[in-house]
Order: sequence, then structure tokens, then C-alpha cells
Amino acid sequence: MPVRWITSGAQAANSFVYGNILIDAGVPPMALEAYKDRIETIILTHCHYDHTAYAAEIARLCNATLCIHELDAPGLLEDARSLAMLFGARTKGIVPDRTLTNGEMVGSLEVIHTPGHTPGCISLYDREKRILFSGDTVFTGGSFGRYDFPGGDRIALAASLERLAALPVDALYPGHGEPVTSGGERHIAAARELMKTYG
Repeated sequence: MPVRWITSGAQAANSFVYGNILIDAGVPPMALEAYKDRIETIILTHCHYDHTAYAAEIARLCNATLCIHELDAPGLLEDARSLAMLFGARTKGIVPDRTLTNGEMVGSLEVIHTPGHTPGCISLYDREKRILFSGDTVFTGGSFGRYDFPGGDRIALAASLERLAALPVDALYPGHGEPVTSGGERHIAAARELMKTYG
């Protein structure tokens, strides 16, 4: 099943449609109009506003179930955790329909808890297809998410990169920047090595 990369809106965060799942919701609902009858579940990789800005509106448009890791659910209610003020906005007070924990399956995607950027950051892994949706944990080009925001933790992020580096990954779909459809492991390994220089 193909991955549809959606990039529009001032927040410049990626969203992806994978089967009947939308990963992250920082794009305006009109960008997803063509998929509204397909999307049944929205998974937020973390609580930052650039990834959640339109979550409530898209959930209503698609009549979709909204999910986020249990540790980041409070960030859908609090400006300090969502960083909404950095985008000139206020948190919209979203309550998720479902909270996720490490190891759960949502369709073919395994929830991997990858804290560091936020306490409840997750990556989503299709083991059979060797596809990883990495949110803001790791980016293509060998970089990783910031850990100097509230709730960030360099040691936790380093451990998360180690965990992801152990996975066989072909396609890597990050929260920002361009995805790659092959060689994803190399990008993750480069980010892991870069992190070691921050120790």
C-alpha cells in the first residue's frame, strides 16, 4: 500500500496517509479532502502544535479516531507542552479517543515509544514492509529532533535512536523534511552517530 506524503500549511510539518491511517495532523483539512472517506484513524506522533494543529477538524471531517501516546495526551491541552505559542496560537483542548502505549498495533503499524523530543514521542513501524514513520525523533540526512523544549531529554533521545537503529528500515518518513524510500537505516545510523558527538 503506497504512502501519500501531504505537505501543506504554514506549520511545514509532514503528514502521511497510509492505508486508512493519517499520521500527524498539521496540514489544513482541505489538504486531505481527497482522503476523507478513507481515513479512519489519526495517529499523532507527539503533541507539538505543528503536528496537531488541525487534529480536531480532520477527525470531524473524516469521522476518525484520534490517537496519541498516553504521555503526550496532556500536551493536547496545555500550551507549554504543545509549544502553540511559538506558532502564535493556543492549544485547542483536544481529548484523544485512544491513548497508545509501546508495542500496540494500529493496523499494520507497531507503536514504538521513542521519547526524547517529547516524553510521549512515538515512531510507527510496519515490520513487513520495513517502513518507519519517525515523527520528530529522527530525520533524513542524519539529524534528529530537538531536546531543549519542555519535556525534552537528550539521554532518552539517544536511547531512542539506538532502538531505531536496530530495526531493518528501507523507507523513512520523518516529521519534517523529505522522506526516502530506500536506505532508511543509513539515515538513522548517521543520526545515532551524530548524537554521540553531543555526549
